[in-house]
Amino acid sequence: MSIEQRQTKLIEIVRRQGKVSVEELATQLNASRETIRRDLSRLSEAGKIQKVHGGASMPRVMGEGSFKQRLSENVDAKMEIAKATARLIQPGETLFIDTGSTTLFFVEAIAHIQGLTIVTNSTEIARTIATADTSSRVYLLGGEFGSDNSQTFGAMATMQVRSFRAHHAILTIGAMDARSGAMDFNIEEAQVARAMIEQSETVTVLADSSKMGALASFEVCPLTLIDRLVTERLPPAEILDGLQAQGASVVLPQ
Repeated sequence: MSIEQRQTKLIEIVRRQGKVSVEELATQLNASRETIRRDLSRLSEAGKIQKVHGGASMPRVMGEGSFKQRLSENVDAKMEIAKATARLIQPGETLFIDTGSTTLFFVEAIAHIQGLTIVTNSTEIARTIATADTSSRVYLLGGEFGSDNSQTFGAMATMQVRSFRAHHAILTIGAMDARSGAMDFNIEEAQVARAMIEQSETVTVLADSSKMGALASFEVCPLTLIDRLVTERLPPAEILDGLQAQGASVVLPQ
């Protein structure tokens, strides 16, 4: 196992368990405690975990509210979705990426790809790309700042989106059904996503199966505007038929 693979698995373990000791990590990763301590120091410096006495926990920068909670929900599905989406991205492309736990996992999965241009309203996503050892560039949209989700939003953010054109809009959502398509629980997040859709060649929605058939308050886009849905299992028949009827693809983890 390479250093990068071990550290990626270490982060996954911390996310699943919330807090984990050096001894547990050494056992699960088949590594020495000294190696794990070095990994924890490096990952803590990068802001990906928080080093605590005797082990590691989720980083404080993720906040204490709903966003931190979402990072620990459906972790396996979200990571599989992130890896599957990463395989769709080519070096040199420009991506809009909105705020979300699944999109944060996705950005970690593409952090090694060279020459990307990332436009985002998420400070966590921006930090992840900015600290990666690649030639990628990141633009953080300005606007009103929300500390709960570490994001910018509002009229200033949506106006700045229109200064860019992108190959892909990579979006996470709160819910999806056949009638309304992609939806969100936050009107400001929905507005930023809509602006990103308008400026992109393709729209890729990342959503685990818990979002399928659910209802949220604010529409993001109908199924007709979605080019790809990346999820861990096939969606309900109504959603699948609606996507396939207009040529969209459903991408599942390999």
